[in-house]
Amino acid sequence: MASGAEQGGGRIELRGSVWMTVDGRSLGGPGRVELLTHIAEHGSISQAAKAMGMSYKAAWDAIDAMNQLAGEPLVERLVGGKGGGGTKLTERGMRLVRSFGVIERAHRRFVDQLSAQAQGVADDFLLIRRMGMRTSARNQFFGTVSRVTPGAVNDEIELDVPGMGQKLVAIVTHESAQSLGLVQGAEAFALVKASSVIVVTDDQGARFSARNRLQGTVSRVQKGAVNTEVVIGLPGGAAVAAIITNESSDALGLAPGVAASALFKASSVIVGVPA
Repeated sequence: MASGAEQGGGRIELRGSVWMTVDGRSLGGPGRVELLTHIAEHGSISQAAKAMGMSYKAAWDAIDAMNQLAGEPLVERLVGGKGGGGTKLTERGMRLVRSFGVIERAHRRFVDQLSAQAQGVADDFLLIRRMGMRTSARNQFFGTVSRVTPGAVNDEIELDVPGMGQKLVAIVTHESAQSLGLVQGAEAFALVKASSVIVVTDDQGARFSARNRLQGTVSRVQKGAVNTEVVIGLPGGAAVAAIITNESSDALGLAPGVAASALFKASSVIVGVPA
């Protein structure tokens, strides 16, 4: 049994199977219960084995194992009669088949409920894995490669980062792009040191060589003895941090609510991929 939800280009599937044991020894699962069901339907082990696509001996071996582990017969032979005898389930065997059906249906409902949350579970797993990554870079952006422009030495990588509201551009060597598998649609993360970010508040149409310009609003200003950490909230919900001197912070009039832009060069972006 399987249920699933879409995750990226693939399908997240939850699978489960009910299996019975007696004192740690396997009594059986859906396959053996199906064998018992066919025996009840056909009244014949050979016909049940044929329906299961298994040999007569394998069917009897399974039945012997189940009889032994159950502590009482689940299947019994019928001697004589017009048809020369046959095989049927005992009352215990019939009860086991019915009970297994009830348990399996309850298990299926349980897995279906988990499947309804499969997308969120998958996303949370990826988030937890990302949170476990340790790096000195203050800014960590996770996204999907939206474009790759190859060059003779360096490649330009464009990332679509949720919550940023715009693309992020990085320059990596052609060799690095190939070894990391940076192709369109691939998951990747970008690291940017806060010290590499330039903060601008009033550019008045000025033009900059930095490829990345993230416009937002100052959400936090934390002054230190020499430097100030400035966090700029972006329209999509993400944020970017910068470390600048206290003098620059005062000169720019940085305070929560002030419109500001974070600029950094594409060559200042380190690109990686999930392990």
